[in-house]
Amino acid sequence: MSPAPAAAEADLVARARARDAVAFAELARRARTQIFATCMSITGNHHDAEDALQEALTAAWQHIGAFDGRSRFSTWLHRIAANVSIDIVRRRRRVVPEDQSEWELPAPGSSIGDRVADGDAVQRALAGLPDDFREALVLFEIGGLSYRELAEHQQVPVQTIKSRLFRARSMMRRGLAGP
Repeated sequence: MSPAPAAAEADLVARARARDAVAFAELARRARTQIFATCMSITGNHHDAEDALQEALTAAWQHIGAFDGRSRFSTWLHRIAANVSIDIVRRRRRVVPEDQSEWELPAPGSSIGDRVADGDAVQRALAGLPDDFREALVLFEIGGLSYRELAEHQQVPVQTIKSRLFRARSMMRRGLAGP
């Protein structure tokens, strides 16, 4: 982040910490698309992702005073959103389809339906990852967090993050390759 946007973000954060709702709304607006993508990737469905986004923004507003500025605001907000999303996934009762044909991908083609099916396959593969692997992969690939930021968030060494990302990608490849 260049000095000017960093200074502008620092000003917005200072105002938000002083309970300026307009400043907080601007910070949330800037991060919303990436935060929603993180929530969507973790929860696997639009409705839960919207719920997670709203809960994360509410929690961030309620606890804005706890933001210490050691990381970017968006990193802090990603952390909150990921935690809320994981909580939603843990609360949700997973229903496994009785008919396993629902899990089969169609033969390669070029229709929109095939692309939707591919997206569904990615969501299923993500859902099959252990929580800490899925969180690391989503926050790294979609959230843009660095190895160091992920290590701080998951409270593990950087090398563990690298290992989790490697293993998550391997598991995703196997999950997408099919039986």
